Amino acid sequence: MRHGKKNNHLGRQTAHRKSMLANMACSLIEHKRINTTVAKAKALKQFVEPLVTKSKEDTTHNRRIVMSKLRQKDAVAELFRDVAVKVGDRPGGYTRIIKLGNRLGDNADMAMIELVDYNELYNLGKTKKKSTRRAGKKSAAPAKTEAPVKETKANDEEE
Repeated sequence: MRHGKKNNHLGRQTAHRKSMLANMACSLIEHKRINTTVAKAKALKQFVEPLVTKSKEDTTHNRRIVMSKLRQKDAVAELFRDVAVKVGDRPGGYTRIIKLGNRLGDNADMAMIELVDYNELYNLGKTKKKSTRRAGKKSAAPAKTEAPVKETKANDEEE
């Protein structure tokens, strides 16, 4: 039984699958979008999104973790230098999969996977949506408190 096992093996052995995903992730970081099959695009999304999250904090430890997955120095440098700056405020969902139809040769489902922030056509008319936090913030304007009224006449008459 395969309960709780999420990864798609893609008809490949482990070493081949890891190398293929690393190469596809490097191509995605370099070109910002690639065309592939739907199954590979979904597997690549699970592979590359944690790496982009790691790149948001530029530490030596995170660079070494990402380098162990990608294995191309130029791709790691571009990920930490350019991509991380562009997606710095996004809380997740760095990639988008767009289905393209079927391939002519073998009728495989094709898709384009791209980095969301690099597509100007989708981001042209949209303004940045303010994130809503339920219990994180207090109201911006403090409640008006009335200053205590000093009773000068009453106090003077009593003395």
